[in-house]
Amino acid sequence: MDSRAINSAASALAKGRLEPVKLDRLPEAIRPSDEVDAYLLQAAVRERLSAGGYGDPVGRKIGCTTAVMQEFLQIPNPCAGFVYGPTVRERDGEFDFSSFHHVGVECEVVVRLGHGLPASGAPYDRTSVAPAVEAVMAGIEVVDDRWADYRSMDVATLIADDFFGAGCVLGDPVAAWRELDLESLRGSMSINGVEVGQGIGGDIMGHPFEALAWLADTAVQHDTPLQAGEFIFLGSIVETKWLERGDIVEIDIEGLGRARARFT
Repeated sequence: MDSRAINSAASALAKGRLEPVKLDRLPEAIRPSDEVDAYLLQAAVRERLSAGGYGDPVGRKIGCTTAVMQEFLQIPNPCAGFVYGPTVRERDGEFDFSSFHHVGVECEVVVRLGHGLPASGAPYDRTSVAPAVEAVMAGIEVVDDRWADYRSMDVATLIADDFFGAGCVLGDPVAAWRELDLESLRGSMSINGVEVGQGIGGDIMGHPFEALAWLADTAVQHDTPLQAGEFIFLGSIVETKWLERGDIVEIDIEGLGRARARFT
């Protein structure tokens, strides 16, 4: 994509969160053709969101790291995005239902980094990323379908728009995560007290840190290496659930605790 196409596309995508307006498929002339274009365009959208009141990103998210989500979205590979400070809640979060187009939730394992994962350490694997992990926690990712028809969207454009990202609730950080078998931890999600899905840590690419390693390498490739203090949502072990006004969402992951979100 040339600079004119990137600017036009970024302005169109940013409107989905800044105005907000429902998004339609980008014209072919300004549509990203591959993941290289996708992450270039994502960076331009990020500049507009930051300038428009979102501030600098404080975390990241990865979509489609589990079979349940790959099947749900019909996308066979991980996709990365950013998370912004004003959209983050802790433990028991409240959100304005009317601020979303079509809001959904996901149940995830989250890590917070004690130090960065720079280009000098790449390529990474799940063993080499582990020393950077300061804490692990349960988290609710909040997603928003900002599209007129997301099923018809190309993957590159979805990535450029932070892959449905709209916020999160972070559970309490667990610093003693090394005492846990992250691969076997079972998590579940309920809406208004009714369980809607469950899974285990190993559903995330075989082990949650496999997803972290993937993101560390991807971030290096696109000149946005992971930084100390960032949190990363590693992918949902439960299929996305779309919400109604007033819904209360709770997740519980063995060893990591709980998080709650209310949509008022």
